Amino acid sequence: MAMSSYGMTASTSGSVLDRILKEKMYPTVSSEAQEANANLTSGMSSLSDSVSALQNGDTYADSDEGAGADKVFSAMKDYVSQYNDVVSAAHKSTLTGKVSYTAGMMKSTRANADRLAEIGVTVNRDGTLQLDEKKFKAADISKVKELFSGDDLMGYGATVKSRLGFASLDAGPVSRPEKDAATEKDKIEDKKELDSLTYAGAGALKTDIEKLTSDSLYEKKKDKDGVGQYDIDRILDAVRNFAGNYNAMLDAARMSINSGVTSNLARVMDKTAQNSEKLDGFGIHVDSRGKLTLDEDAFKKSDMSRVQSFFKQYGSAIASNVSLVDYYMTTGADASYGYTPFGTYNAQGSFRFDRAI
Repeated sequence: MAMSSYGMTASTSGSVLDRILKEKMYPTVSSEAQEANANLTSGMSSLSDSVSALQNGDTYADSDEGAGADKVFSAMKDYVSQYNDVVSAAHKSTLTGKVSYTAGMMKSTRANADRLAEIGVTVNRDGTLQLDEKKFKAADISKVKELFSGDDLMGYGATVKSRLGFASLDAGPVSRPEKDAATEKDKIEDKKELDSLTYAGAGALKTDIEKLTSDSLYEKKKDKDGVGQYDIDRILDAVRNFAGNYNAMLDAARMSINSGVTSNLARVMDKTAQNSEKLDGFGIHVDSRGKLTLDEDAFKKSDMSRVQSFFKQYGSAIASNVSLVDYYMTTGADASYGYTPFGTYNAQGSFRFDRAI
């Protein structure tokens, strides 16, 4: 049989390829990695509960101003312990989707290191946290409450909570070929339905963004006196469609298990939260779940030149992430392996979780 240029027969080459493909479909996971995967999954659930406790107003109900109450300290101690368990497990885990969200959580922690230091929490070089009880109890308790507030969508606590929420949707790799066929079929059908909803929402939103960033939408028409006037009803209709399709994409994408979808959804929500005050000025409100509501009367009173300028910047900022949601739904690709421990995307797709962050 003829040899290939690489010194292998065609049959040998084929069998090697088959083996590689099989390993990709059903990766072998070591016992250590399996333990880390289990610890990471359970740890994220516990950590989410710890964040919820620090977001709960009852935790602070009996605290004295300027002093760290025992209940608040206990909640923070649990948070630090659970956080460190998640970080430790992530270093050894093969669940790349969950690891990438852990990296995003750690990036947010690093960004808030100074504020954490004010309440006695130090960010170590390996990404874990260290709690100084004496300094914490001497800190202003309102700083703890503000740092973990669930009302601030861009705040530290809300960001960590969202990363954990998205991570809980990531199914991780298949570790064995044995499956229940009926259950798997139901999962596939459910996923197809969710993907189609997400794809439709993202596709429609892309069109809305293109319209809202176009100059033609804001062309003035002269009235009987020759004065140029905006077609406010036309602009309002475009914004109404935008808000509706934005919310539809959020509803569907939040349930997706594709890390490319969920990570880009997070970026869209982050950018929207960053612009919530400006949106509010046009009668477009961002609620606690990140969804949009439109006050049409307030919008009609807005300066349309400012609306145009805003959407050219904001629309352009979220357009790339909306397009990526569209892309990941169209191709079925998964982006989790391409995120670095710093929470940034590696275009080459090489994934590495570095202990020294």
